[in-house]
Amino acid sequence: MTPKENFFKHQAQTSPYPLGIEIDRAKGSYVYDTDGNGYLDFISGIAVANMGHGHPKIVEATVAQVQKHMHVMAYGEFIQTAQVAFAARLAQLLPPQLQSTYFVNSGAEAVEGALKLAKRITGRHKLMSFEKSYHGSTHGALSVTGNETKKYRYRPLLPGVQFIRFNNEDDLNRIDSSYAGVIVETIQGDAGVRIPSLTFMKKLRQVCSQHGVMLILDEIQTGMGRTGKLFAFEHFGIEPDILVLGKALGGGMHLGAFISSAQHMALLKADPILGHITTFGGHPVACAAGLAALNAMIDEGHLEECEQKGTYFQSKLQSPHIVEIRRKGLMFAIEMADANVVQQVVQYCLSKHLITFWFLSCPESFRLAPPLVVTYEELDAAAAIINEAMTAIQST
Repeated sequence: MTPKENFFKHQAQTSPYPLGIEIDRAKGSYVYDTDGNGYLDFISGIAVANMGHGHPKIVEATVAQVQKHMHVMAYGEFIQTAQVAFAARLAQLLPPQLQSTYFVNSGAEAVEGALKLAKRITGRHKLMSFEKSYHGSTHGALSVTGNETKKYRYRPLLPGVQFIRFNNEDDLNRIDSSYAGVIVETIQGDAGVRIPSLTFMKKLRQVCSQHGVMLILDEIQTGMGRTGKLFAFEHFGIEPDILVLGKALGGGMHLGAFISSAQHMALLKADPILGHITTFGGHPVACAAGLAALNAMIDEGHLEECEQKGTYFQSKLQSPHIVEIRRKGLMFAIEMADANVVQQVVQYCLSKHLITFWFLSCPESFRLAPPLVVTYEELDAAAAIINEAMTAIQST
C-alpha cells in the first residue's frame, strides 16, 4: 500500500478533511511534498515552527544531543544539561517570580500541571476560564475550554469550572476568594485572535491578586516571539502567577512547560511525593532544540522584526471580502463574510501551494502564522496568492 493509503487506513484521523499533503522534507518557510512541490508554510505547523523548518542552529543542537544521549530517566531524577540550560535561560528572560520551570511533553499537559499547581497553592478547587477559549483536548484542559461543541461528547468533566466573557471588565467581578485559579489565553487564539484591552488585563491581574487567586496565562500559542514580544503578557505590563508554554517552545520538537516561583513549585515534591510526574517530559533532545531556537530568535533579531513584518504583510492584503484583520505580530485572523468563503480561500491557496488554515472556534476567519524568519519576498508572494484567491471568489 502507498503511504497515502496507509494514512487513511491505519492512522487515526482528526477530521474528515485532512489537507493530505504527503511530506518529504521542509526547509525555511517551505514544506515539500514527495513530488518535489514546495508549499509556502504560512501556519508554521500551527505556530510551532517560529524559526522556520530546519534552522541550522536547531538541527546542529538536536544532532549533538542525540549523539550524547536521549531519554535516560523519568523527569526530575537525573541532572541533564539540556534541561538545566534551557530552564536557566528561560529564568534569565522571565520576571523574578517565574524562576522554576517544569518541562512536559505538550501545551495541553502543561495546562494540566498548571491547574493542579493552582489547586495545590491555594487549597481551593474552583477554576475560572473564559468563553470561546481553547486550552487543549485532555480532560482537564478541555474542562477549562470555553467551547461546548468540543466538550459535550466527553462529559462529565472537571467540576467547579465557571466561564465568563473575555475582555469584559464587569465579568471580572465574579472572581472571588473561592477560586483556585483563573486561566486565560493572553490573546485568544482559536477564537480568532481576540486581543484584550489593556484595562481588562490590568483589572484581571488586580482582581486575582486581591483574592489570592492564581492567574494562569496560557501562552502556548502566543509565547516565544509570535506576537512581537517574547511573551504576550509583556504587551500588557502584567505578570502571571503561573505561565504555560508549548508549541514553539521546542523549536519544532515536542515540548511544553508550566512555570512559577520556586516556592510554588516546591509544593509538588511532597505530600504527596511526585505531585506531578512525567516519563518523557523535558526530553533532552526537545530541550536542546528549544534552547537553540530561543537563542537564534534573539541573536538573529527576529523578535524585533516580527511586528514590522506583520504590519507590512497586513498592508498588502486588499480585498472587499475581508471584513476585519485581527493581528499581533505575526499572528493573524482574517475575517470573511462566512465560513464557506473561508473554505474557498483556504482551498484556493492550497492549490497555489500556499498553506493557510482555519480556526476551530471561529469558522468565519482563517489563520495565518508565518515563521518569524519569513522574508519580505515570501510575504509578497503569499499576499499575492491570497489577494488572487479573493478575486477568484469575487468572480464566482
